[in-house]
Amino acid sequence: MIDNLTGLLLSIKVTDVIDILIVAFILYKLLGLIKETRAQQLFRGVLLIVAVFLASELFNLSLLNWLLTRLITVGLIGVIIIFQPEIRRGLEQIGRRGILPSQLRDIGKEEMYATVHKLVDAVEDFSASRTGALIAIERGTMLNDIIETGVIVDAEISVRLLGNLFYEGSPLHDGAVIIRGVRIHAASCVLPLTNRASIGKNLGTRHRAGVGLSEVSDAFVIIVSEETGAISVARNGALRRFLDLKTLEKMLLDIYLPSGNENESIFSRILKGGKEDE
Repeated sequence: MIDNLTGLLLSIKVTDVIDILIVAFILYKLLGLIKETRAQQLFRGVLLIVAVFLASELFNLSLLNWLLTRLITVGLIGVIIIFQPEIRRGLEQIGRRGILPSQLRDIGKEEMYATVHKLVDAVEDFSASRTGALIAIERGTMLNDIIETGVIVDAEISVRLLGNLFYEGSPLHDGAVIIRGVRIHAASCVLPLTNRASIGKNLGTRHRAGVGLSEVSDAFVIIVSEETGAISVARNGALRRFLDLKTLEKMLLDIYLPSGNENESIFSRILKGGKEDE
């Protein structure tokens, strides 16, 4: 037994170790991408089917093995169709990891700080006056298809301009404002609605639109309820509600001045420490 084990260890090459480490790293990253998403439940179901399939092979259960073989073949196509948003978001995260969005690369820190403070001040006014607002900050995923549904503004961010855009009598108040870099790029944009019923029946179209955009892009979406004035944010399909201004400011600073470790961003730490609506 010891001789066999020694022979096995001696037969392992450096390339074998590298191969194992690469596969382990890929699996680790894949598990990180599907964590706390719909795909996590899917992954559990796949593991169960694979376990039953292996058992059918082991015990020569021909009919069950035949059914599972057909199920796996058809199921792979179904998984790609059903979980297309999650797959797209995962590939985008891999492609942009560690890369600062191009619209922020040539902007100074002082201007970024000023932008964050303007956005926080505007949200404070919306919350106090119970003015409904929907603000999407573009990041790595370009939102050109969303912008085409609205009106190009291309103006410097200001509390007064944002207030005028979301004023109920304004022709552009119905829809979302898209922030590109440190400028208001477009207004009155139509966002895709999420199909998830689990985010709460008491939430209206504005919240569903914010979550919907965060499911198909890496945009950071700020939502202010016109009924309660409550502040919410949506990112990567997750909705966090009832935020205070200090927390919102920290999240925005993490976007405009990232620490370099996306997995441990301020937004991620806040989600871990508080309640998340999914």
